[in-house]
Amino acid sequence: MRCPECGIDDDKVVDSRPTPDGAAIRRRRQCRACGTRFTTFERVELPELLVRKRSGVVIPFSRQKVLDGMARAAKGRVAQEELERAAARVEQQLRVGGAREVPSEQVGVKVLAQLHELDDVAYVRFASVYKDFQGPEDFEEALLTLRKDAPPKAPDPA
Repeated sequence: MRCPECGIDDDKVVDSRPTPDGAAIRRRRQCRACGTRFTTFERVELPELLVRKRSGVVIPFSRQKVLDGMARAAKGRVAQEELERAAARVEQQLRVGGAREVPSEQVGVKVLAQLHELDDVAYVRFASVYKDFQGPEDFEEALLTLRKDAPPKAPDPA
C-alpha cells in the first residue's frame, strides 16, 4: 500500500479489526519512511450480480437503486440507517446460492419482505407501485394480508 503522504510502499499494520457489519477489515497502517498513519479497508470482491427485467433486458444489480425505492416508500417513516441495512440484506439474500443472475421479480419480493418487517405503511406504498394497484380493492387485499400477519392486539386495561 502506498503512503498517501510520501508515496513509498513500505508500511506496517498497526491495528486490524472488522467493520461493524463484518463486510470488511479496517487496517491502520504506518509508513516506515515518513511515519504517517493512514487507514485502509479490505473487502471481498464479489462477482457482479445481474438482474433480468421483465422485458428481458439484463442490467447490473444496484443496491443504491433498491435503497432509493425503499426510501421513497418509507419517506418520513423509517431511519436511513435501517433502510441501508435492509437494502444490504436484500443483496445478501439474492447472492445466497451463488446465482449470478436473478429475475427482477425476485428483487421486488425481497424488498417487500424487508419493508414488511420495517413498516406496514412503507410496505403498502411499495406494493402499490410494484404490484401495479389499479383500485381500492388492491389496497384492501394488501391490508387484509397485513392484518392476518399482525399479532392480536392486547385487551384494553379498563
